[in-house]
Amino acid sequence: MSAQALLDTSGRRPARRGSLRRGKTGAPIAITRNALVADFLAICELDPQVEALRAPAPPAAFALGEETIEHVADFEIVRAGSVALVDVVAESDLLIHPLRAAAVRGAVSTDGRPFLFETAASIRAQPRFTTVRLIMACKRTQVTAGDRVRILHQLDESGTMRLVECAGAAMNTVDGVAAVLALACEGLIEIDISRPILPETPVRRRKIAYADPFDF
Repeated sequence: MSAQALLDTSGRRPARRGSLRRGKTGAPIAITRNALVADFLAICELDPQVEALRAPAPPAAFALGEETIEHVADFEIVRAGSVALVDVVAESDLLIHPLRAAAVRGAVSTDGRPFLFETAASIRAQPRFTTVRLIMACKRTQVTAGDRVRILHQLDESGTMRLVECAGAAMNTVDGVAAVLALACEGLIEIDISRPILPETPVRRRKIAYADPFDF
């Protein structure tokens, strides 16, 4: 399922309150849950360790003392071979979430799936938040077939390259860096989103889901 489809699906769930951040004037600005979900999906889209995402997650049961609670998490995520359940919540909603106390101790469903919270604090942590925003801003950059082949070929030849060097392969695009980041949005290039975007940012080919017929 695409990121937009997942966002549309999550948006059908009951609305939740947003977190607050401060604007330039110091006035609080609400961060809506949909905005947090969109940011979370962008992170998952660029994280090469995320193998699959499902929304909503299949129902899960949690044993809390002598009581068993059933809960449908926002997402079921497969990261590096491990399956986990994730709820995207505003900070204020943590106080009333039925699994808040259990999550502090490390909540695990009866079928063995860990349960996690993603909040504004974790989703918008720096420098990852800015890095993801910068990459996603290049999503609509048009990359010609020639530039696409040259960029990917030199990564095949070199393995890992510095971003500034990789961008030099773009001959038909005004902004070579934007061309490289656009291919990252397509899932063809892997960038460490936990670091800032710098000239020395390492980039490499990302493993594709389908088989290479030439076995390169």
